[in-house]
Amino acid sequence: MSSVMVTGRYRDNIPLVAKELKNTYDDFCHFNRTNPLDELLFILCSLRRTERVYRLAFKSLKQAYPTFGKLAQASAYELSNKISWGGLQNNKARALNNIMIAITSKFGKPSLAPLRKMTEVECEEFLCSLPGVGKKVARCVMLYSLNMNVFPVDTHCWRVSKRLGWIKSTDKHKFCPTSDMDLLQEIIPPKLRLSLHVNMVSFGRDTCAARLPQCSSCPISEYCPKIGVN
Repeated sequence: MSSVMVTGRYRDNIPLVAKELKNTYDDFCHFNRTNPLDELLFILCSLRRTERVYRLAFKSLKQAYPTFGKLAQASAYELSNKISWGGLQNNKARALNNIMIAITSKFGKPSLAPLRKMTEVECEEFLCSLPGVGKKVARCVMLYSLNMNVFPVDTHCWRVSKRLGWIKSTDKHKFCPTSDMDLLQEIIPPKLRLSLHVNMVSFGRDTCAARLPQCSSCPISEYCPKIGVN
């Protein structure tokens, strides 16, 4: 049974919220990459790290391995030393190393360009088969670098959606359970998914924080049924 209940009462506000957030944050894409393999590496570097730290980690990685061919030849130990910013580097390095092996084995070279010829279902299925890649990471790659109409649910999108009353979680997870990401994606109109995702990330960082949300300066307070309540 799903751990989330989609609530119809506030869903009509989705286009209005999307418009207000777009006016406020102007669809800032958070330095994401247009090359799908670069984007996958970028997202892996970002997991459980602040923006400053994961951008430094990605920069270090690209400086050390300017081509995907060189990156594919690096060992997990070598990779760990290059993405040491912010911790968790050993786990990420192993995942990255195994990803490069899997991609090269599948496509004959370290490239995710073949994903452009896949359907959304095929693309997501392949990305989620890679070590360390879950549905959120896969959909970030699909949204930012493959122009697919998906809606990645990160901690900000999940938190803001709950506060706006679009969904009602019935479990105790702080983050959105994987099984519920599809339900939230379904209620977001495809044409709004990119804009709403990037602007919800900005909004979650800037105003609607997990702790001490800045409700007095909230640009969408009129659409929030329980201001400041998780």
